[in-house]
Amino acid sequence: MSQVAHALGTGVPPEANVILKSMPHPVILVDRESRIEYVNDSAEEFFAASSAMLLGHRLSEVVAFGSPVLALIEQVFERGVSVNEYGVEIGTPRIGDRQVDIQVTPLAEYPGHVLLLLQVRTMAQKMDRQLTHRGAARSVTGMAAILAHEIKNPLSGIRGAAQLLELSGSPDDKTLTRLICEETDRICKLVDRMEVFSDERPVPREPVNIHLVLGHVKQLATTGFARGIRIVEEYDPSLPPVLGDKDQLIQVFLNLVKNAAEAIGNPDGEIVLTTAYRPGVRLSMPGSRDRVSLPLEICVIDDGPGVADDLMEHLFDPFVTTKSSGTGLGLALVAKIIGDHGGIIECESLPRRTIFRVLLPMHTGATANHN
Repeated sequence: MSQVAHALGTGVPPEANVILKSMPHPVILVDRESRIEYVNDSAEEFFAASSAMLLGHRLSEVVAFGSPVLALIEQVFERGVSVNEYGVEIGTPRIGDRQVDIQVTPLAEYPGHVLLLLQVRTMAQKMDRQLTHRGAARSVTGMAAILAHEIKNPLSGIRGAAQLLELSGSPDDKTLTRLICEETDRICKLVDRMEVFSDERPVPREPVNIHLVLGHVKQLATTGFARGIRIVEEYDPSLPPVLGDKDQLIQVFLNLVKNAAEAIGNPDGEIVLTTAYRPGVRLSMPGSRDRVSLPLEICVIDDGPGVADDLMEHLFDPFVTTKSSGTGLGLALVAKIIGDHGGIIECESLPRRTIFRVLLPMHTGATANHN
């Protein structure tokens, strides 16, 4: 056993070794020749092989021929930085083909070694949810077209009749006719919002400074719905431009900040806006071997009570809301816009810390240099 494997295995304090061995995700240590030097219990289960069978063998002998994980390891050795890749196929004769997320991290204390963390469930399921969100948005598209014709036109007649009645009605009747007008206007606005889903035109995209977008959103929030709530900005100042539509991105983050403010529900809370460059984040697209780079990460974080577990799976579906007066279209629209931009959105929620994370492609022109 090498010095590094010893440090990760028997050389660490017993409680730390217990934690490492009991991690639910496979952890694998390999050297410069991709020789396996350490595996935890989850890795043994993942590969359906004991540590005695795995240790000392090259990873290329364990995974399928041509597996992209080998290229990722080589990339980490060359660049010396961690790399995350989502939707990677790993297969062996024992386990068959499995799709995982991989994080490959160099060990600064032990040159010539990298640590692999495999996550079997996360991003693949997130992609499924993203496709479900987009499919749900498309189902609303047809519904919106029907509603526009079958509801808005009759509502116009109802509103016109109510206005005529108001002219000759008593004060009590006028109160009721005004209520009819207000409710028909409210329903028309709801249908108008749904009609946004029927717009299938390509998004006109150009380089957008996301910090200007977030600054505008913060200004609107602090003078309106988030008055009194502390909004903290933690930005990467060298972030390259987003490839997107400025107005639609403002709509996205205005919705997310508004949701955060409503979740907090009092002026003592805090919303944190963060941006970061994640060069190792790539996404496998369904039905294609292409991997799309999504290096721009924008987060909206609040210290509210969090999202209920039973809502998490359906958070971006239309008509899902916990608000008594909500329509449940805000986050569905956010998911559609982000999807139209070629990005993804995900949510992590704990009490006092809910994170809405948006990953977007960057503009790759001359203005998108990032060192």
